[in-house]
Amino acid sequence: MAPASIVRTSCRGCHGVCQVLVHCDAEGRPVKVTGDPDSPTSHGYLCPKGAAAIEQANHPDRLRRPLKRVGPRGSGRYEPIAWDEALDLMAATFGTVRRESGPEYIALCQGTGRPYTEFTGRFIHALGSPNFVSPGHNCFLPRNIASALTVGWLPVADVYGRGGASPACIFVFGCNSMETGAADGLCGSMVKRAMRQAGQVIVADPRRTKTAAAAGLHLQLRPGTECALALALLHVIIGEALYDHDFVARHCQGFAELAAHVAAFSPDWAAPITRVAAEDIRRAARAFATARPACLLWGNGIDTSVNAFQTGRALLLLMAITGNLDVPGGMVRWVPPAGVRCKSPQEDKNILGMQFLSPEQKGRMIGAGRFPFVPGCHQPSFWDACLTGRPYRPRAVWLVGTNPMLTATRGDVVEAALRDHLEFTVVSDLFMTPAAELADLVLPAAHWLEQDDVVYFHKIWCVLARRSVLDPGEIRDDRDVILALAHRLGLDEAFPWPDRPAYLDWLLEPSGLDFAAFAEKGILLGEMRYRKHEADGFPTPSGRVELASSIMARMGRPSLPIYVEPPLSPVSSPEVAARYPLILMTGCKVLPFFHSEGRQIDSLRRLRPVPQVAVHPVTAAALGLGAGDPVWVVTPAGRAKLTLRPDDGLPPDVVQADHGWWYPERPGPEHGWRESCVNLLFGHEHFDPDCGAEPLKCSLCRVEPATA
Repeated sequence: MAPASIVRTSCRGCHGVCQVLVHCDAEGRPVKVTGDPDSPTSHGYLCPKGAAAIEQANHPDRLRRPLKRVGPRGSGRYEPIAWDEALDLMAATFGTVRRESGPEYIALCQGTGRPYTEFTGRFIHALGSPNFVSPGHNCFLPRNIASALTVGWLPVADVYGRGGASPACIFVFGCNSMETGAADGLCGSMVKRAMRQAGQVIVADPRRTKTAAAAGLHLQLRPGTECALALALLHVIIGEALYDHDFVARHCQGFAELAAHVAAFSPDWAAPITRVAAEDIRRAARAFATARPACLLWGNGIDTSVNAFQTGRALLLLMAITGNLDVPGGMVRWVPPAGVRCKSPQEDKNILGMQFLSPEQKGRMIGAGRFPFVPGCHQPSFWDACLTGRPYRPRAVWLVGTNPMLTATRGDVVEAALRDHLEFTVVSDLFMTPAAELADLVLPAAHWLEQDDVVYFHKIWCVLARRSVLDPGEIRDDRDVILALAHRLGLDEAFPWPDRPAYLDWLLEPSGLDFAAFAEKGILLGEMRYRKHEADGFPTPSGRVELASSIMARMGRPSLPIYVEPPLSPVSSPEVAARYPLILMTGCKVLPFFHSEGRQIDSLRRLRPVPQVAVHPVTAAALGLGAGDPVWVVTPAGRAKLTLRPDDGLPPDVVQADHGWWYPERPGPEHGWRESCVNLLFGHEHFDPDCGAEPLKCSLCRVEPATA
């Protein structure tokens, strides 16, 4: 009998991409996943999502064969079909729509960034459609695009210490990856390690998280006022001449304009807006400006407001004027390993295939021109178009790794679009979700334990190996499906590889390694260089950090960050606040789940059995409510049923509601998705004017007993 074995691979339960060890029995069957103690990316860390991977991959409810709908939509009547039949049906239908109406009548909607991301945008754009729909307007893209305009690349906190220095000060702004496992390719455990070494930790968060409670300074701001806080920090640093004079003089343009702009935004101006004491704002600004090096750990909390883009810009200016760009322990631009062809859209936007679209076809994108810095199709605009037919009604859609009835706002609009308006819907997923229940064709997607991959997306400084340790049977990797469909549709220029193994070997070809040899190595590291701007400048129109953005000015947008009060707040909408007196935050991640994933996994569900709304105990008592009570969270747009959890770390007028909830154990097609879906609490009226972000962490609500 063969001995038990251990396979080194890379997790994909979230965006951390931690290296893990999969322990297999004598028959080669995985029995346990543990963290890899020798990994430079995660140092042995493993969160519950990674530990539950085998349970998830082997779950009895996994989709395992293509399914074709044979009854009315929502009837739950499907029959298994062969892959060739499924692919032929997709190719024929997409071909018919493209020929009869035009390729823009076909859309591809993807969920959060997963391995399919290198092919999804490329496929739909090569097909001729500009309608590549993602949740990026609320996640990562506001910071990413603001970074491209300001410095030309995405600054990332250098918490690994590979340059010989760790951050002396860490400013956590709208991020809680230390408790939720990971974000943006950074392992939360590595962030906590860097915090233990830092002399100063500052946290800006409306909640008193564990990290905030342990920090030297907690700026407990009112939700939605992040930009006002950032402007006041800039005011102090510039007004007290704490900025890096040499870096500003040599590498920044627009400093005089910025200094004049922020002169009015003092801590005394910001204090009543943000609810952060003026002296605490001064303390934070002085600490961040005088500690060397300092980094700013920014996260999804910035992305979900009508100020998302402006807040991202303001924080980039903080990084720049303090001289913390591309220095060890600061905010760095990673150098990827040599010898591996790029497949990360962060490094090369051509990965997404926009070059295959003509300018005229780009102009046919739904919502084109509505938000100047949205690189793809704005998700709310797309679903609205499916119902209204303005500017036209899409006919076919492919949902890859997304459950938009749960994770997009106005899930009722999404449901109506899928049930009543779209002619042909395909869903690729691990499980039968509420969205999949309305599809015409459902395709089983591979789990990360069933994938071979060259992992190169968020973690630019290294490329990791992922090795398949489970036989997928009839399940296929999403990229295998895209390749097969692309070849059927004649998209060989965009997809020249005959299959995915050939694609992986092509990625590695310059290194002299094939995939098998690469998998044995497990990781390739980039040779990091810091201060690359000293020789190369910044990849912006001016070659410098654009404190005042020339691109934004040219497009008629404010070239310097401005603060706008959230549209539904006690300040801007007192008449609404009279009926809905609590400030609603949602979208904050929790450790067991990744958005709407994981609710059917027993070990994860035990950690969070029901959806919760956190309420200050004094507020709960005033409402006659206590721990564990079922309550309705009610807004002008709708209501959601959750379980009350007292939290004295919240301000008395702020509540925080779990998102992404549905009940896989309940019968389809709805699986109880409407009952606790907090995204139904938001309308389609308020968006960031630059990137289309939605105010998911700064709205108004009330909480009342759920008696029925």
